[in-house]
Amino acid sequence: QVHLVESGGGSVQAGGSLRLACKVSGHIEGDHCLGWLRQLPGKEREGVSSISPEGVIAYGDSVKGRFILSRDNEKATLYLQMDRLEPDDTGMYTCAAGPVVAAAGQRFCGVWSYWGQGTQVTVAS
Repeated sequence: QVHLVESGGGSVQAGGSLRLACKVSGHIEGDHCLGWLRQLPGKEREGVSSISPEGVIAYGDSVKGRFILSRDNEKATLYLQMDRLEPDDTGMYTCAAGPVVAAAGQRFCGVWSYWGQGTQVTVAS
């Protein structure tokens, strides 16, 4: 059984910071990506950031320059450092794991098989 458990959400003022953590337990077969997605009020779920097995990190356009993704393999934990938070960042943040997708000679993250329960982030203006 694969389990993803998030922590670190909460309420902050605009401009503040939060650090999310996602503890991964259980065995995931094959090469896999880890990532954070979020669902903002009234909007579809969107990718925030992901990391490939090779360590290639991608960010959504709205968080580039403000969020930093990192991974501690020894602790089997994925982190998302979120700085300069804005009210538009308010939403449910969920950790996910999934297979690498190979296409046109490249490898991508974006297919998610395992999900955490999510952690709420609220940014007050």
